[in-house]
Amino acid sequence: MPVASHSVVLNLTRQAAWTKLRDLSLAPHYVPDLTGCQFHPGATEGIGASRRVLRKGGQYLDESVVQWQEGTGFVLRLHKGGNDSPFPFREASFSYALQAEGNATRITLQMSYSLRGGKLFEGLLAKAFNKVVRQIAENLKAYYETGRTQNPDMAVSTSNINAA
Repeated sequence: MPVASHSVVLNLTRQAAWTKLRDLSLAPHYVPDLTGCQFHPGATEGIGASRRVLRKGGQYLDESVVQWQEGTGFVLRLHKGGNDSPFPFREASFSYALQAEGNATRITLQMSYSLRGGKLFEGLLAKAFNKVVRQIAENLKAYYETGRTQNPDMAVSTSNINAA
């Protein structure tokens, strides 16, 4: 399965970085084109926590925690509702991992994916996916270190999604 990855050093201790990272409602501050976040009913952190991230134009993506290592990171499965991953993905996940580096912390972001179009499409889109993961990492660093959102269109909502 192809992986898009990028790593940056945060000028934060690992504990300070983990305090921010574990708050799943913060993603709209650093993921490009997100406008908000709503939690599905249930946990808001740990395995099983699930959120819907909102995008411009009424689009959305659901992300559910499938692995959680307290203090060091987690893995999100990307999906749309109860279905599989959204087009063009056959499956996709996104991981965040922290590692102390002296008084600073290295964070590594990775998107693992397979595409419905197979290896040809994976090859064609690899550069674009690497660019997106790099942008998310750079935005996360700027947001974590300054507290200033990197997303001008963001209007965060951390309310729960009502079960209909």
